[in-house]
Amino acid sequence: MADDPPPAEPPDPPRGRTPPRRNPLRRRTDALRTWCGLGVLVAVLVLTPVAAVVVDERAHRHYDAVARHQAQTRHETTATLLHDAPRREEPGPDGEESRHPAEVRFVTRAGRIRTTTVDVPPGLPAGSPLRIWVTSEGEATGAPLTAGDVRSRSRGWALLAALGVVLTGAATHTAVRHALRRRDLAAWDAAWARTAPGWTSPT
Repeated sequence: MADDPPPAEPPDPPRGRTPPRRNPLRRRTDALRTWCGLGVLVAVLVLTPVAAVVVDERAHRHYDAVARHQAQTRHETTATLLHDAPRREEPGPDGEESRHPAEVRFVTRAGRIRTTTVDVPPGLPAGSPLRIWVTSEGEATGAPLTAGDVRSRSRGWALLAALGVVLTGAATHTAVRHALRRRDLAAWDAAWARTAPGWTSPT
């Protein structure tokens, strides 16, 4: 009728934060899976730089000590090539000039004449002088580690440590997800075993 009052409007919802409604389809394992992923992510973000810094410092101390020991026990001397070096000029793996093993002779600090094999450039004639590094025992060896070598090796170990943390976090997350999935499947099987008799009719 025209004189009837208009219907009352629904009251305004209370102000403030509405309490979240629990999803009936959300399983407990879903929450565990979410929190596990978040925890692994935070752990990886925190531990990766820490592991890199710690490993870099320890590796730097180690290789710095190695470099000092090599500098004290190695010295550079002049050796003489005994035979003509091969003339084959094949590029090395990095595009650099290839070197060939050849016998050289040098005198140790103790005055003894020693003969050893070192890598020399191709086509070098016999009698050519060569600068080589030898140990205190008179054995041919490489040059001592430089500051750049120490730094690059330390950073290499730091990078490996960071990758190790990331891979460990990924493996942990995968293992937890797999375990939770197996738990979900076992719970589904148990629920179906309780429900199946009511859905099937005896034959």
